[in-house]
Amino acid sequence: MDELFGKIRISQTLSQKIERKIEEAIRQKKLVAGAKLPSEKELCESFAVSRTALREALRRLSARGLIVIRKGSGMIVSEIKIEDAINSLNLYYDLKFDSNLITQIIEVRRLFEPEIARLASRNRTSEDLKLLKENLAELTKCDPDNTQLEVDMINRFHMNLSKATGNPIIIISMEPIYSLLPRMRNLIYANVEGEKEYTLRLQQCILDAVEAQDDQKAYQYSVELLERNMEVYVKYFKSFL
Repeated sequence: MDELFGKIRISQTLSQKIERKIEEAIRQKKLVAGAKLPSEKELCESFAVSRTALREALRRLSARGLIVIRKGSGMIVSEIKIEDAINSLNLYYDLKFDSNLITQIIEVRRLFEPEIARLASRNRTSEDLKLLKENLAELTKCDPDNTQLEVDMINRFHMNLSKATGNPIIIISMEPIYSLLPRMRNLIYANVEGEKEYTLRLQQCILDAVEAQDDQKAYQYSVELLERNMEVYVKYFKSFL
C-alpha cells in the first residue's frame, strides 16, 4: 500500500488531500469494490498525518458513498450501483424543478427519445415487449378519474422502453428525467381534453413498431409524440407555472 498512500507534503487542508488520494486510488481501480483499506493507524503512518485529519477525510468519503465504515470490520470500498447515480440526479432535478428545467427536459427528450425508440426496436427482448404491453393495457383500463395512476403508467412505458435498449447508460441518463414527468403530466391531463387518448394511441404505435423491429417507424412515432408534448407545453402548461 506504500505506493498508494505516500506522505503528504503540500500545505493544503490535510483531510482534503487524504480524501483526494484515496478517491484517486478508487477511480484508478487500484482499490476495487470490496477491497479493505488499511487500518486507521496504518493510514496515518503512510500519510504521515494525525488521526483527526484522517478521520475527517474518511467521514467525507463515507458520506459520498465511496467507502463503507463498519465497526469491527474496518473500511471497505463501496460498490457503486446504477441506483446511486440515478438517486443523485433525482435529487438535483427535484431541487431545480421550475419552468426553465421543464423546457430543458423536453428539449433533451426530443434529442434522445426517438433514438431510444429506434435502439429499443433493434434490441428488445420478449420480456421487454411483455412489460410494454402490460403498461398499455393498464393505461387503457385505468379509471379516468385516477390521473396519478395514468401518468405513472405513461411514465413507466418510457422507462421500460429505455431499458429495452439494453444500454445501462441510457437508463442512468433518462430515468431521473422520467421521474419528473408525473409532476408535469398531472397538470397536462388535468387541463387538456383528450391528451391521454392521444398519448395512448402514439405509445401503441411505438410499441407496434418496436415489436415489428421497424426502427424507422419507432423513431418517427416518437418524434410525433414529443412534438405534441412541446405543443401542449407551449400552449397550456406554461400558464400554470
